[in-house]
Amino acid sequence: MSNPYSDLDRPPLHATALRRALLRPGGLWTALDVVPRTGSTNTDLRERSAGTPEGAVLVAEEQSGARGRLDRRWSAPPRSGLFFSVLLRPEVPPARLGWLPLLAGVALATALSRAAGVDTALKWPNDLLLTVDGEERKAAGILAEATQDGAVVLGIGLNVSLRADELPVPTAGSLALADALTLDRDPLLRAVLRSLADWYERWREADGDPVACGLQAAYAAGCSTLGRQVRAELPGDAELIGEAVALDGDGRLVLVTPGGAQESVGAGDIVHLRPVPPPEERQGGSGDE
Repeated sequence: MSNPYSDLDRPPLHATALRRALLRPGGLWTALDVVPRTGSTNTDLRERSAGTPEGAVLVAEEQSGARGRLDRRWSAPPRSGLFFSVLLRPEVPPARLGWLPLLAGVALATALSRAAGVDTALKWPNDLLLTVDGEERKAAGILAEATQDGAVVLGIGLNVSLRADELPVPTAGSLALADALTLDRDPLLRAVLRSLADWYERWREADGDPVACGLQAAYAAGCSTLGRQVRAELPGDAELIGEAVALDGDGRLVLVTPGGAQESVGAGDIVHLRPVPPPEERQGGSGDE
């Protein structure tokens, strides 16, 4: 294994300092471990979820088998990003669990705006975009997976210091390429986990109601998918084209098709077909339509 200080531009995370800052009596986070390398933090937490209390955090400096939605694989150099998963046990109505990836997106966007000084956009349902050279680029992905004992493992992968020649695909981005104010992963991780705890606790206290806790409005305000013509690539090789106009109460994307019908999409890949219009021209919003 390589020396963790072999790349001085990418120092290791300080696990002891992170625990001291984040693990508080009565707080959401109950344990935090940093490992040098693993296949997937989501897989690791899922496999040991039985008997693990809510609030466990597992961070990897490098992942060899990281996965996104639809089992897509991605990779990044060691210590070039934040790759972590958290174990949650939300006691909310099952129909509202679909909001968890959207909640994570809002928490991540909020934290990065404050801690890194970057403008963010959310691409439904699980991507965070940053502007690089005038184009929206995917810089983070979110994956929520249920465990056999009823918990949810929420994984986040964020590109921090990746350079242009290290990007896995040309459409990817990173905080470095978006001219972030800081690439120091310790304060960035603290900011993200604090923001995630804040939004999660508000959502849980509202019994998962996205309207009552402000989550639906916050996601809609930061979602660049709304107001766009999109193609929804659905399971079974089906597709649906229409304008994304709103999020419904279950976090599904509402499309208006060319024929004027409204369709709600709960799963699938979304392809943006045209640039987002200015805010004053956008239609839809946070309410059910």
